[in-house]
Amino acid sequence: MATCVVRDWQGKEAGETSLDLRVAKESSALDLMHRSVLRQQAHARQGTASTLTRAEVRGGGRKPYKQKGTGRARQGSIRTPLRPGGGIIFGPKPRTYSLSMNRKERRLALRTALMSRIADFTVVKDFGVSLETPKTSEITGLLGRLGIGSDAKVLIILSKPNEIIRRSIRNLAKVKLIAADQLNVFDLLHANALVLGDDALATIQEVYGDD
Repeated sequence: MATCVVRDWQGKEAGETSLDLRVAKESSALDLMHRSVLRQQAHARQGTASTLTRAEVRGGGRKPYKQKGTGRARQGSIRTPLRPGGGIIFGPKPRTYSLSMNRKERRLALRTALMSRIADFTVVKDFGVSLETPKTSEITGLLGRLGIGSDAKVLIILSKPNEIIRRSIRNLAKVKLIAADQLNVFDLLHANALVLGDDALATIQEVYGDD
């Protein structure tokens, strides 16, 4: 079980909360998270790159010149891979890059990544409740009061982010908003700082706690 300090919108301490998730053994944790990140990145690839072989390139049906007597190397087609405009040898073809990883491993990797970043958590009580209209300055002001630098990559995790908060955050290039029930290992490990709403911890415990 890990304990986190809860802060209010002004950045002052407002209590404590805890998070208790089962994680992987230390000997296998790094390998598990690494495989999970590789799988996530592989699934993000479209796999649509395609080149033409010499059989697929248009043209080249006629022999470019006679077999003998020219003093040149024999050629049967102008679409040979040895000539410009010819086919591609061993070029990419459409394929899937998906990697298999069972559900229990995926969930264990996510919990392990989450608990490994517990020292970088900043829990904010009633995140954005006071916002009546979208204001990016309110979010940047909050991050400043929490001691998070303007050049830091920040992941904000909320239970149910509303449209006002989404629009307040979307103009910040280095700040990403994600729902508490849609976490992924890459975002958890990629961010320099993690800011959570106090209700997000309850959602995380509920969604990822039982296995």
